[in-house]
Amino acid sequence: MWWFQQGLSFLPSALVIWTSAAFIFSYITAVTLHHIDPALPYISDTGTLAPEKCLFGAMLNIAAVLCIATIYVRYKQVHALSPEENVIIKLNKAGLVLGVLSCLGLSVVANFQKTALFAAHVSGAVLTFGMGSLYMFVQTILSYQMQPKIHGKQVFWIRLLLVIWCGVSAFSMLTCSSILHSGNFGTDLEQKLHWNPEDKGYVLHMITTAAEWSMSFSFFGFFLTYIRDFQKISLRVEANLHGLTLYDTAPCPINSERTRLLSRDI
Repeated sequence: MWWFQQGLSFLPSALVIWTSAAFIFSYITAVTLHHIDPALPYISDTGTLAPEKCLFGAMLNIAAVLCIATIYVRYKQVHALSPEENVIIKLNKAGLVLGVLSCLGLSVVANFQKTALFAAHVSGAVLTFGMGSLYMFVQTILSYQMQPKIHGKQVFWIRLLLVIWCGVSAFSMLTCSSILHSGNFGTDLEQKLHWNPEDKGYVLHMITTAAEWSMSFSFFGFFLTYIRDFQKISLRVEANLHGLTLYDTAPCPINSERTRLLSRDI
């Protein structure tokens, strides 16, 4: 049996591969059509103009669904492994909420281009990166709480390094972006898709875009750490019938039906 056939390990793998493909295909299309500069554009710039924005939006919507599925499976796994730990239960629920909000933001970013509805696009980006960073932080705390009884220290340290990487990238992006949009480097910068080295604020722009890509890579790395964990889990769906027909109103004892949803049990 291949590694991606074990448990639900294909979920985080598919999430990272699909999201990376969304970025790569949109980037190649945008550069080929000369809609953006090849050197470190904003991720959103690769999905601003047609036809790449159609590809970008469709693929990121699917990525958001994969992300929600991954986050939910992680939530169920932690809940099953630590059913009576109050601190872990609260952190686990907080992680689920933060993760879902981040996925919602990803869908908003995919469907509201910055040149069309800048406020909505920025709101989606804040949800994606802001809530996503907090989700990573909460999951890292959970990893600390669950060691060494449930898993070793190595996973915690890897996730901690990825969170630090994410934090440094986020700080750099926010700082340089705030300075760049302070008004001292021109107006309507959100409409600008082509930058020249002679342009005012070019260095800040490059640092901001590099930090944005770096932050995305830290997200990819974090979800890849789920692969080994997900090899030990599967989900089942259970149908509980409350009557002999779909029109019965009185409760009736009927045998439940269980169907394996994906792969094996925990």
